[in-house]
Amino acid sequence: MAETTPANPHGFTFNHTMLRIKDPEKSLEFYCGVLGMTLLRKVDVEAGEFSLYFLGFTGSEDEVPQDERAAAEYVFSRQGVLELTHNWGTEDEDGPVYHDGNSDPRGFGHIALDVPDLDKAVAHFDAHGVTFQKRPEDGMMKHIAFIKDPDGYWVEILDGRTMAGG
Repeated sequence: MAETTPANPHGFTFNHTMLRIKDPEKSLEFYCGVLGMTLLRKVDVEAGEFSLYFLGFTGSEDEVPQDERAAAEYVFSRQGVLELTHNWGTEDEDGPVYHDGNSDPRGFGHIALDVPDLDKAVAHFDAHGVTFQKRPEDGMMKHIAFIKDPDGYWVEILDGRTMAGG
């Protein structure tokens, strides 16, 4: 049996996951408008012709610092950040621009959100016309759902208490 390592011996934290997006307006409406995330910071990189949108769940938008340096430290020192990268001009292209990872060749699978009540979350997504990959009543796993964002990326919806058998 391998030796055990002390819990987080280096003090590392998981900061963010990045997804490439076709249209920031549609993606921000989904992640901020439907899922309730807050835009923590936006960075335009003119030389590379792309923009970065850093999103996270907050108690209020007021907790995000207004000072650029403080905002950057806030974003890069917290956990659970979603970075959306928009390469300028992709919103004008026809059809899907990025591979969602869930068809061949498979790769990236999904991100997951813990919700306080799966049934209420499903009703909320239905009311907002969100596309489901898998509804709770589909298949054997009745305790989870998968929805799709505007680029077809999957978002798993789960209730942590139910997942733990509670």
